[in-house]
Amino acid sequence: MTPDAGHEARYRAIAADLAAKIRSGHYAPGAALPAQRELSASYGVTLMTLRQALRELSDERLIVQRAGKGTFVAPAHLAYQLGSLRSLADDLRDQGHDVRTVVAGRAIRRAPARIAAELRLRPGDTALRLERVREFEGRPAVHQVSWVRRPVAEQIRDRDFAEVSLYTALAEAGVAVARASEVVRPGLLDPAAARHLHEPEGSAVLVSTRITYTPDAVPVVSDHATILGTMMEIRTERAATGLSLTWRATS
Repeated sequence: MTPDAGHEARYRAIAADLAAKIRSGHYAPGAALPAQRELSASYGVTLMTLRQALRELSDERLIVQRAGKGTFVAPAHLAYQLGSLRSLADDLRDQGHDVRTVVAGRAIRRAPARIAAELRLRPGDTALRLERVREFEGRPAVHQVSWVRRPVAEQIRDRDFAEVSLYTALAEAGVAVARASEVVRPGLLDPAAARHLHEPEGSAVLVSTRITYTPDAVPVVSDHATILGTMMEIRTERAATGLSLTWRATS
């Protein structure tokens, strides 16, 4: 084995050992790893070798290195399939994540011009405005405002949306949905969402705008979600047979 090959084998072995400890829960999400000098001494390698191992873990998004503070285990992953017509909370719960929904407001209100256009309402028409905050690992992560057109709005307005997803409420009210058109773009946190997400105004966010349609192509829900860019990202898996899109947590 050449010196370079031996060096690579050492730092990859260290990275694999630390990764196994992270995945087993020995180092919990958000926990600090031992100092670099302590780790290099325990593995019997130089700081340079140890840092290459940490770089491997950082590339795999298993750790987060914060200047002047140390190295920390990355938060647990969020992931949900964008390809399916389900709610964010349903996708995350199906994967075993603890997601809490807080209803921040609900009221029948006059729809703003943009919402009226998306739902094909007449000027002055009203709709149900449903405002929710999604919490993950005890942290607010998503601020979501959904507008539901009438008469569907009256059928579901009194549901407990802390426990029931909007799509479930629609289905149980006998409202069939066939498809949704969704656009996700980068943005900056606005003052209204910043208050709910407890992050500074202007922080990096992802903004999802989704319009859901019934089988006869009537838009029934206009959904606007602000997702903290510090917590989530979009990844894709491309194959010859199709494209899968998922959300995943970032550091």
